Amino acid sequence: MDIKQLEAFVCVVDTSSFSRAGRLLHLTQPTVSTHIASLERELGIKLIVRTTKEIYPSDAGKLLYDYAREILALRERAYQAIRTFSQEMRGKITVAASTIPGQYFLPQMLQSFRETYPDIQFDIQLTDSAGVVERIVARTAQVGFSGTLIHSPKCIYHPFADDRLVVITPNQPRFQQHQGKGFPIRRILDEPFISREAGSGTRRETEAFLRELGVEPAGLRTAVEVQSTETIKEMVRQGKGVAVVSKSACQEDCQSGRMLAFDFDNVTLRRKLYLIRHKNHILSPIAQTFYEFAKTYYQK
Repeated sequence: MDIKQLEAFVCVVDTSSFSRAGRLLHLTQPTVSTHIASLERELGIKLIVRTTKEIYPSDAGKLLYDYAREILALRERAYQAIRTFSQEMRGKITVAASTIPGQYFLPQMLQSFRETYPDIQFDIQLTDSAGVVERIVARTAQVGFSGTLIHSPKCIYHPFADDRLVVITPNQPRFQQHQGKGFPIRRILDEPFISREAGSGTRRETEAFLRELGVEPAGLRTAVEVQSTETIKEMVRQGKGVAVVSKSACQEDCQSGRMLAFDFDNVTLRRKLYLIRHKNHILSPIAQTFYEFAKTYYQK
Protein backbone atom coordinates (compact mmCIF):
# COMPACT_ATOMS: atom_id res chain seq x y z
CA MET A 1 0.00 0.00 0.00
CA ASP A 2 1.17 3.54 -0.68
CA ILE A 3 0.26 7.02 0.53
CA LYS A 4 -1.94 7.86 -2.47
CA GLN A 5 -4.04 4.74 -1.92
CA LEU A 6 -4.45 5.49 1.78
CA GLU A 7 -5.36 9.13 1.09
CA ALA A 8 -8.06 8.05 -1.35
CA PHE A 9 -9.38 5.40 1.04
CA VAL A 10 -9.61 7.76 4.04
CA CYS A 11 -11.23 10.50 1.97
CA VAL A 12 -13.88 8.11 0.58
CA VAL A 13 -14.71 6.92 4.09
CA ASP A 14 -14.87 10.51 5.41
CA THR A 15 -17.10 11.79 2.59
CA SER A 16 -19.04 8.58 1.81
CA SER A 17 -18.55 9.49 -1.83
CA PHE A 18 -16.07 8.70 -4.58
CA SER A 19 -16.88 11.86 -6.49
CA ARG A 20 -16.52 14.19 -3.46
CA ALA A 21 -13.25 12.43 -2.50
CA GLY A 22 -11.98 13.05 -6.04
CA ARG A 23 -12.79 16.77 -5.85
CA LEU A 24 -11.06 17.13 -2.48
CA LEU A 25 -7.97 15.27 -3.68
CA HIS A 26 -7.99 16.95 -7.11
CA LEU A 27 -8.35 13.54 -8.77
CA THR A 28 -10.90 12.12 -11.19
CA GLN A 29 -13.50 9.71 -9.81
CA PRO A 30 -12.05 6.81 -11.88
CA THR A 31 -8.60 7.48 -10.40
CA VAL A 32 -10.03 7.31 -6.85
CA SER A 33 -11.82 4.05 -7.74
CA THR A 34 -8.55 2.66 -9.15
CA HIS A 35 -6.66 3.52 -5.92
CA ILE A 36 -9.31 1.75 -3.80
CA ALA A 37 -9.44 -1.29 -6.09
CA SER A 38 -5.63 -1.58 -6.09
CA LEU A 39 -5.57 -1.41 -2.29
CA GLU A 40 -8.26 -4.09 -2.00
CA ARG A 41 -6.37 -6.39 -4.42
CA GLU A 42 -3.14 -5.90 -2.51
CA LEU A 43 -4.75 -6.70 0.85
CA GLY A 44 -7.03 -9.39 -0.57
CA ILE A 45 -10.15 -8.10 1.15
CA LYS A 46 -13.09 -5.78 0.53
CA LEU A 47 -12.64 -2.40 2.18
CA ILE A 48 -15.51 -0.29 0.81
CA VAL A 49 -19.11 -1.44 0.54
CA ARG A 50 -21.14 0.20 -2.22
CA THR A 51 -24.91 -0.04 -2.44
CA THR A 52 -27.44 1.95 -4.45
CA LYS A 53 -28.06 4.19 -1.44
CA GLU A 54 -24.76 4.50 0.44
CA ILE A 55 -21.02 3.92 0.58
CA TYR A 56 -19.41 2.80 3.82
CA PRO A 57 -16.37 0.87 5.07
CA SER A 58 -16.50 -2.87 5.63
CA ASP A 59 -15.37 -4.31 8.97
CA ALA A 60 -11.87 -4.68 7.50
CA GLY A 61 -12.17 -1.12 6.16
CA LYS A 62 -13.01 0.19 9.62
CA LEU A 63 -9.89 -1.52 10.99
CA LEU A 64 -7.67 -0.12 8.23
CA TYR A 65 -9.21 3.35 8.56
CA ASP A 66 -7.76 3.97 12.02
CA TYR A 67 -4.28 2.85 10.94
CA ALA A 68 -4.47 4.87 7.73
CA ARG A 69 -5.38 8.03 9.68
CA GLU A 70 -2.37 7.48 11.94
CA ILE A 71 -0.04 6.96 8.96
CA LEU A 72 -1.25 10.12 7.24
CA ALA A 73 -1.01 12.13 10.48
CA LEU A 74 2.53 10.85 11.09
CA ARG A 75 3.53 11.83 7.56
CA GLU A 76 2.21 15.34 8.17
CA ARG A 77 4.07 15.64 11.49
CA ALA A 78 7.29 14.49 9.83
CA TYR A 79 6.81 17.04 7.05
CA GLN A 80 6.19 19.86 9.51
CA ALA A 81 9.17 18.86 11.66
CA ILE A 82 11.54 18.89 8.68
CA ARG A 83 10.08 22.14 7.40
CA THR A 84 10.54 23.80 10.81
CA PHE A 85 14.06 22.41 11.10
CA SER A 86 15.09 23.75 7.71
CA GLN A 87 13.57 27.17 8.40
CA GLU A 88 15.12 27.60 11.83
CA MET A 89 18.68 27.07 10.53
CA ARG A 90 20.20 26.15 13.85
CA GLY A 91 22.38 23.28 14.98
CA LYS A 92 25.94 21.99 14.56
CA ILE A 93 27.95 21.14 11.44
CA THR A 94 30.94 18.78 11.69
CA VAL A 95 33.80 19.86 9.41
CA ALA A 96 37.09 18.06 8.75
CA ALA A 97 39.89 20.30 7.46
CA SER A 98 43.55 19.90 6.63
CA THR A 99 46.06 22.39 8.01
CA ILE A 100 46.15 25.13 5.38
CA PRO A 101 42.40 25.33 4.65
CA GLY A 102 41.60 24.88 8.35
CA GLN A 103 43.95 27.54 9.71
CA TYR A 104 44.13 30.12 6.93
CA PHE A 105 40.94 29.87 4.84
CA LEU A 106 38.17 28.56 7.10
CA PRO A 107 38.24 31.26 9.82
CA GLN A 108 37.27 34.09 7.47
CA MET A 109 34.70 31.91 5.71
CA LEU A 110 33.05 30.84 8.98
CA GLN A 111 32.94 34.39 10.29
CA SER A 112 31.17 35.54 7.13
CA PHE A 113 28.75 32.58 7.17
CA ARG A 114 27.79 33.11 10.81
CA GLU A 115 26.94 36.74 10.16
CA THR A 116 23.93 35.39 8.28
CA TYR A 117 23.37 32.23 10.36
CA PRO A 118 24.47 33.07 13.92
CA ASP A 119 22.71 30.05 15.47
CA ILE A 120 24.75 27.50 13.52
CA GLN A 121 27.79 26.10 15.34
CA PHE A 122 30.80 24.25 13.93
CA ASP A 123 32.82 21.30 15.17
CA ILE A 124 36.16 21.68 13.34
CA GLN A 125 38.33 18.56 13.19
CA LEU A 126 41.88 19.40 12.06
CA THR A 127 43.80 16.59 10.37
CA ASP A 128 45.84 16.10 7.19
CA SER A 129 44.31 15.83 3.71
CA ALA A 130 44.24 12.04 3.82
CA GLY A 131 42.48 12.20 7.17
CA VAL A 132 39.85 14.57 5.77
CA VAL A 133 38.91 12.07 3.07
CA GLU A 134 38.85 9.24 5.61
CA ARG A 135 36.41 11.13 7.83
CA ILE A 136 34.13 12.04 4.96
CA VAL A 137 34.09 8.41 3.78
CA ALA A 138 33.38 7.21 7.35
CA ARG A 139 30.68 9.94 7.66
CA THR A 140 32.16 11.22 10.90
CA ALA A 141 32.33 14.65 9.21
CA GLN A 142 29.70 16.20 6.95
CA VAL A 143 31.90 18.60 5.00
CA GLY A 144 35.65 18.47 4.34
CA PHE A 145 38.37 20.88 3.20
CA SER A 146 41.55 19.42 1.71
CA GLY A 147 44.85 20.82 0.44
CA THR A 148 45.06 18.32 -2.40
CA LEU A 149 42.94 15.89 -4.40
CA ILE A 150 43.06 12.45 -2.76
CA HIS A 151 40.62 10.47 -4.85
CA SER A 152 37.92 8.29 -3.36
CA PRO A 153 34.95 6.97 -5.36
CA LYS A 154 32.74 7.74 -2.37
CA CYS A 155 33.49 11.48 -2.40
CA ILE A 156 32.54 14.52 -4.45
CA TYR A 157 35.27 17.17 -4.87
CA HIS A 158 34.82 20.85 -5.70
CA PRO A 159 37.70 23.38 -5.94
CA PHE A 160 36.85 26.25 -3.60
CA ALA A 161 40.06 28.34 -3.55
CA ASP A 162 43.52 28.77 -5.07
CA ASP A 163 46.65 28.58 -2.96
CA ARG A 164 50.28 29.48 -3.67
CA LEU A 165 53.26 27.48 -2.44
CA VAL A 166 56.61 29.14 -1.72
CA VAL A 167 60.04 28.16 -0.43
CA ILE A 168 60.75 29.60 3.02
CA THR A 169 64.25 30.09 4.39
CA PRO A 170 65.89 31.73 7.40
CA ASN A 171 66.50 35.45 6.91
CA GLN A 172 70.26 35.04 6.45
CA PRO A 173 72.70 36.70 3.99
CA ARG A 174 73.27 33.49 2.00
CA PHE A 175 69.54 33.37 1.21
CA GLN A 176 69.04 37.13 0.89
CA GLN A 177 71.11 37.07 -2.32
CA HIS A 178 68.21 35.32 -4.07
CA GLN A 179 65.71 38.08 -3.35
CA GLY A 180 64.20 39.38 -6.56
CA LYS A 181 65.59 36.45 -8.54
CA GLY A 182 63.85 33.39 -7.14
CA PHE A 183 65.24 30.38 -5.29
CA PRO A 184 67.37 28.11 -7.53
CA ILE A 185 65.53 24.83 -7.87
CA ARG A 186 68.67 22.68 -7.62
CA ARG A 187 69.78 24.40 -4.41
CA ILE A 188 66.92 22.85 -2.50
CA LEU A 189 68.83 19.57 -2.75
CA ASP A 190 71.75 21.13 -0.83
CA GLU A 191 69.80 22.39 2.18
CA PRO A 192 68.30 20.47 5.13
CA PHE A 193 64.62 20.11 4.22
CA ILE A 194 61.78 20.27 6.73
CA SER A 195 58.79 18.32 5.46
CA ARG A 196 55.15 17.76 6.33
CA GLU A 197 53.93 14.22 7.04
CA ALA A 198 53.05 11.77 4.25
CA GLY A 199 49.29 12.47 4.33
CA SER A 200 49.71 16.22 3.97
CA GLY A 201 48.28 17.95 0.91
CA THR A 202 51.16 20.46 0.96
CA ARG A 203 53.67 17.61 0.81
CA ARG A 204 51.85 15.85 -2.05
CA GLU A 205 51.61 19.04 -4.09
CA THR A 206 55.25 20.01 -3.34
CA GLU A 207 56.54 16.63 -4.51
CA ALA A 208 54.43 16.84 -7.67
CA PHE A 209 55.76 20.35 -8.44
CA LEU A 210 59.37 19.31 -7.81
CA ARG A 211 59.04 16.44 -10.29
CA GLU A 212 57.59 18.84 -12.86
CA LEU A 213 60.64 21.07 -12.33
CA GLY A 214 63.05 18.15 -12.77
CA VAL A 215 63.86 17.44 -9.12
CA GLU A 216 63.20 14.01 -7.63
CA PRO A 217 61.80 14.37 -4.05
CA ALA A 218 63.78 11.32 -2.95
CA GLY A 219 66.92 13.43 -3.39
CA LEU A 220 65.90 15.96 -0.73
CA ARG A 221 67.98 16.05 2.45
CA THR A 222 64.90 15.62 4.66
CA ALA A 223 65.94 16.48 8.20
CA VAL A 224 62.56 16.00 9.89
CA GLU A 225 58.89 15.39 9.15
CA VAL A 226 56.33 17.28 11.23
CA GLN A 227 52.54 17.49 11.33
CA SER A 228 52.26 21.23 11.86
CA THR A 229 52.95 24.17 9.57
CA GLU A 230 53.59 26.31 12.66
CA THR A 231 56.32 23.87 13.77
CA ILE A 232 57.88 24.02 10.30
CA LYS A 233 57.97 27.84 10.41
CA GLU A 234 59.54 27.85 13.87
CA MET A 235 62.27 25.46 12.76
CA VAL A 236 62.98 27.60 9.68
CA ARG A 237 63.14 30.74 11.82
CA GLN A 238 65.72 28.98 14.01
CA GLY A 239 67.85 28.18 10.95
CA LYS A 240 67.24 24.42 11.01
CA GLY A 241 66.54 24.21 7.26
CA VAL A 242 64.24 25.26 4.44
CA ALA A 243 60.68 24.19 3.61
CA VAL A 244 57.79 24.64 1.20
CA VAL A 245 54.58 26.04 2.67
CA SER A 246 51.49 27.97 1.68
CA LYS A 247 52.07 31.67 1.06
CA SER A 248 49.09 32.30 3.32
CA ALA A 249 50.92 30.67 6.22
CA CYS A 250 54.09 32.77 6.09
CA GLN A 251 52.98 36.29 5.18
CA GLU A 252 53.30 37.78 8.66
CA ASP A 253 56.73 36.22 9.24
CA CYS A 254 58.00 37.56 5.91
CA GLN A 255 56.61 41.04 6.53
CA SER A 256 58.27 41.13 9.96
CA GLY A 257 61.59 39.89 8.52
CA ARG A 258 61.67 36.68 10.55
CA MET A 259 62.03 34.58 7.39
CA LEU A 260 62.22 34.87 3.60
CA ALA A 261 59.88 33.44 0.97
CA PHE A 262 60.69 32.68 -2.67
CA ASP A 263 59.26 31.21 -5.81
CA PHE A 264 61.43 28.57 -7.49
CA ASP A 265 63.40 30.38 -10.20
CA ASN A 266 60.46 32.81 -10.34
CA VAL A 267 58.05 29.98 -11.24
CA THR A 268 54.77 30.49 -9.35
CA LEU A 269 53.50 27.25 -7.84
CA ARG A 270 49.72 27.21 -7.49
CA ARG A 271 47.37 24.51 -6.32
CA LYS A 272 43.65 24.02 -5.82
CA LEU A 273 42.08 23.58 -2.39
CA TYR A 274 39.11 21.21 -2.36
CA LEU A 275 35.70 21.13 -0.72
CA ILE A 276 34.58 17.52 -0.11
CA ARG A 277 31.33 15.75 0.70
CA HIS A 278 30.17 12.13 0.66
CA LYS A 279 28.71 11.07 -2.67
CA ASN A 280 25.75 9.18 -1.21
CA HIS A 281 25.17 11.04 2.06
CA ILE A 282 22.27 13.50 2.19
CA LEU A 283 23.46 16.58 4.07
CA SER A 284 21.29 18.17 6.72
CA PRO A 285 19.65 21.44 5.61
CA ILE A 286 22.19 23.53 7.54
CA ALA A 287 25.16 21.52 6.22
CA GLN A 288 23.83 21.79 2.67
CA THR A 289 23.48 25.56 3.08
CA PHE A 290 27.07 25.84 4.32
CA TYR A 291 28.33 23.57 1.53
CA GLU A 292 26.76 25.79 -1.14
CA PHE A 293 28.13 28.89 0.61
CA ALA A 294 31.67 27.44 0.76
CA LYS A 295 31.68 26.49 -2.95
CA THR A 296 31.66 30.13 -4.07
CA TYR A 297 32.95 32.14 -1.09
CA TYR A 298 36.55 32.63 -2.29
CA GLN A 299 35.54 32.77 -5.94
CA LYS A 300 33.55 35.91 -5.15
